[in-house]
Amino acid sequence: MSPPSFSADLIPPGVCNLLNPSTIYANNEVDLDEVDIYGFDYDYTLALYSNTLDTMIYNTARDFLVKHYKYPEGISKYDYIPNFAARGLHYDIQKGLLMKIDAFHYIQLGTVYRGLKPVPDDEVLELYGGTHHVPLQEVSGFYGKGPMMKQFMDVFSIPEMTLLAAANDYFISNDIEYDPGHLYKDVSDAIGMVHIKGYMYKWIMQDLGEMYNETYAVLHHLASHGKKLFLITNSPFSFVDKGMKYMVGKDWRDFFDVVIVQADKPHFFNNCGKPFRRLDGNGDLQWDKIKSLDKGQIYKQGNLFDFLRLTGWRGSKVLYFGDHLYSDLADLMLRHGWRTGAIVPELEMETRVVNTEQYAQSLTWLQALTGLLERMQVHYWAFYHIELSELAVTKNLFNPHFGSIFRTCHNPTFFSRRLCRFSDLYMASISCLLNYDLSYTFYPRRTPLQHEAPLWMDQLCTGCMKTPFLEEMAHIR
Repeated sequence: MSPPSFSADLIPPGVCNLLNPSTIYANNEVDLDEVDIYGFDYDYTLALYSNTLDTMIYNTARDFLVKHYKYPEGISKYDYIPNFAARGLHYDIQKGLLMKIDAFHYIQLGTVYRGLKPVPDDEVLELYGGTHHVPLQEVSGFYGKGPMMKQFMDVFSIPEMTLLAAANDYFISNDIEYDPGHLYKDVSDAIGMVHIKGYMYKWIMQDLGEMYNETYAVLHHLASHGKKLFLITNSPFSFVDKGMKYMVGKDWRDFFDVVIVQADKPHFFNNCGKPFRRLDGNGDLQWDKIKSLDKGQIYKQGNLFDFLRLTGWRGSKVLYFGDHLYSDLADLMLRHGWRTGAIVPELEMETRVVNTEQYAQSLTWLQALTGLLERMQVHYWAFYHIELSELAVTKNLFNPHFGSIFRTCHNPTFFSRRLCRFSDLYMASISCLLNYDLSYTFYPRRTPLQHEAPLWMDQLCTGCMKTPFLEEMAHIR
């Protein structure tokens, strides 16, 4: 059902195109003037990759599943489906179901898939004992993996979810009995082999032209203002070196005060067992004892406790950027008091959707329907079915299967709640830093709590087209 024409009259002037995709959003107050040290992950933080990488990961893992795990040849006929899955989804390992869960651990009905087909709402309720709530002990642990469910939190997980859906679909469609738990492990191992055998690194190094290229401007901007920079990545030195030489230049290491590769995050942040090892210019391990972390050197593995001891970089004067909320950011914020910045590439697409007139009309009509439902509860069912139809329309604007990664019907998603918990700031890419002076203070948008009256206007605050310093800082690019 489309929104009625009068809903367009309810949209405040200037709402469409209000959000700028280059905005940095604040969950917590951050004064950049107090930040002296900037740290970065590499993959999907300093380096962003094209969507063709997802297809290559999927195809290689699918073929590995067939050739090495002896899965049916019919699975090879399933091509990669772009935009089927979305980051932040949960997978019920024993039931073989992919779904979106909200911040209160409720499954969003209409977003549960067995294979490539949606599961009817009444069947979902039956599968979960008459409720669509998933208990805390089952939904996922601190790093997104519980005994019953796995949450897929990084951008690399998109092809893994799609392969799980395709393999499940093959067995179901051909009426072949199988154990979803075994399938989950095998698909996970197959995806892991793409990384372990170095296929992904090889593809990226063969096609560097697909990589993000504003990294130099960001690093130069920070270094020229006297900021210290460091890199902590799980990727190997040869891969990082080639990518950084392409994006930044052969002297890229001059920007960084400390460079750590193959760090084994998240264990790097919570385990003090692994010592630092130094690499020479060819990437070969050296045997000397590490007594300091020196500029121009490359270090492997190590742990955060030694890092803090050797550098003295502690607390809110450190701001670290990464794309994985659990592996990159959670420990740093909760246990060590660093400032954290989440890189969320999906923000660019979602911002484009939010800026459309179609979204503004759908959202306005949806809010009006919700108000009618709340006030005219004696006619609940008449309005409820209209609201459900409108929710589906709004969801389809983002992803026809799972909707926005940030929101379910009325609530934030589980992903969105973790984003707010583990990141002080979030943005589509690190290039967003170029739009702000390094003495700028970010403030979280003061939106009213449920019991507070909406007495202020926040439409002209964070996220508006007049991004602070946007014109002034343009020369940096």
